[in-house]
Amino acid sequence: MAKEIVNREENYSLWYNNLVTKADLAENSAVRGCMVIKPYGYAIWEKMQAQLDKMFKETGHVNAYFPLFIPKSFLSKEAEHVEGFAKECAVVTHHRLMANPDGPGVVVDPDAKLEEELVVRPTSETIIWNTYRNWIKSYRDLPILINQWANVVRWEMRTRLFLRTTEFLWQEGHTAHSTKQEAIEETEKMVNVYATFAREFMAMPVIVGRKTESERFAGALDTLCIEALMQDGKALQAGTSHFLGQNFAKAFDVQFANKEGTLDYVWASSWGVSTRLMGALVMAHSDNNGLVLPPKLAPIHVVMVPIFKTDEEHSRVIEKMELLKSRLEKLNITVKIDDRDNLRSGFKFAEWELKGVPVRVAMGPRDLENGTLEIARRDNLTKESREFEGTENHICSLLDQIQDNIYTKALKFREENTINIDDYETFKQKIEEGGFLMCHWDGTAETEAKIKEETKATIRCIPLEGPSPEDGKCIYSGKPSVGRVIFARAY
Repeated sequence: MAKEIVNREENYSLWYNNLVTKADLAENSAVRGCMVIKPYGYAIWEKMQAQLDKMFKETGHVNAYFPLFIPKSFLSKEAEHVEGFAKECAVVTHHRLMANPDGPGVVVDPDAKLEEELVVRPTSETIIWNTYRNWIKSYRDLPILINQWANVVRWEMRTRLFLRTTEFLWQEGHTAHSTKQEAIEETEKMVNVYATFAREFMAMPVIVGRKTESERFAGALDTLCIEALMQDGKALQAGTSHFLGQNFAKAFDVQFANKEGTLDYVWASSWGVSTRLMGALVMAHSDNNGLVLPPKLAPIHVVMVPIFKTDEEHSRVIEKMELLKSRLEKLNITVKIDDRDNLRSGFKFAEWELKGVPVRVAMGPRDLENGTLEIARRDNLTKESREFEGTENHICSLLDQIQDNIYTKALKFREENTINIDDYETFKQKIEEGGFLMCHWDGTAETEAKIKEETKATIRCIPLEGPSPEDGKCIYSGKPSVGRVIFARAY
C-alpha cells in the first residue's frame, strides 16, 4: 500500500500536514518550530528559485550576501521597524560554551558575553542600509539593485511546515534610488514579477493589491502584495513588495550628492517571497490522492513504470522506455524510469500520484506486441492508450495542457468563491464558508480592527486590478466608501 493521506474534506489541516510529510517534501526537525526540507521538496524549491532568479536578473538585479547577525542597536534606529519585529527576534548574547563545572554537559561561558548583543536576521533592511551608507556618495552610484537568497529567523509560537516556521528560506530584494518615482516604480515592477511567476509557473491565480496601513510592512510607506485563495477558502499572502520612502536612508544617514550638487536622502524599496510558496503550491492544487504539481515546477515531468513477469519481458520493456526517455530528454523533459523490482506496479502508481508527477507512462508485454503504451495524467486522473511512435511530441503538448488546466481549475475555484457582500449580517455568515468577500470599507483602522476582532477576517488587500472602483457604504459603519476591498480569513 502507498502512504495514505487523510481526506481533504474531513480535515483540511491534517490533510495538508499528511501531504507535506508523506510526499517527502519536509518534516519537523529536532529544533522546535524548524523544518527539514527533504530532497524532493528542495528540488521543487530549487526550480522556483531558479526561475525567480532568472526573472530578477532580467529586470537588472544582481545577487549579493549580507551577514546573518545584526547588531541589536541597528534595529532600534527605525522605530516602526523594531516595533514590528521585536517580539520575533532571536538574540545571541554569548559567543562560547564551556564544560559544566557542576556535572556533565556544557553551559554558557559567563566570560564570553558579547559587548553588543546580536539579532539573528529576521529581515535585512538594517544591516543592508548600514552597508549602503559606505557605497553611496553620488547619484552616479545609483540605482543599486540587489537581491539576497538567504535564511531568516522569526520566533514563532505556533508553526506549520512551509507556511509558518521559526527559520525559513527566502529572497529579499533591497534597492536604492535617487528619486521617489524610481523607488515606487521598482515596488510596482517587482510585485508584478511575483504575480507573473505565480500565474505562469505556479499555475496559481493571484490578485495584486495594496495593503492597508495596519497591514503594511514595518517601516514601509506602502506595501503591495499578491494574494491567493487556498482550497479551504482561506487567503494566503504569497509575496510582498514595499516602498520604504527615505525611512531607512534617514535612519542610517545614507545621503548622496544629486545632479544639482546638493545632498539628498536615498529612496528605497524591498521585496520578498519565501518557502511559504511551497505551502501555497500544495494547498492551491492538490487532492486526496496527493500532490498536483504544475509541470513547470515539477522535479520529474514523466515517470515510467515497466510491467513484466519474466526477465526477457523486463529487458524488452526497459529498452523501449530508455528510447522514449532519450527522446523526451532532448525536449528538456525530465524522466524517471521506476525499475524497482521489490514493489508492485500498483504501489508505484499510487506513490507517484502522491508525489504529483504530471505524467505517468506504463508499458507491458501486450503494449510491446501492439506498439502502444498507456499515458496517465495526474491533474485529472485520466488514462489513454496510444501508439509508441510520436509519443514524445504528444507528451510535450500534454504538459502544456496540464499546466493550463491546473491554472484554469484554480481560477474557476477562486471566481466561484469570490462574492460581493453589502451588509454585515451576510458578511458574518459568509465568512464562515470562506472565500474572498468583496466589501465596502470606510478606510479607517478602527473599523478594520473591529471586523477582525468580531469575525477573524482581515483586509487582504485593496485590489489594483479588476472592476473600476465604485462608491458605496461601509458594511460595518455605513460611512461612505470609494471602493471594495477583499476580506478573508488567512494563513
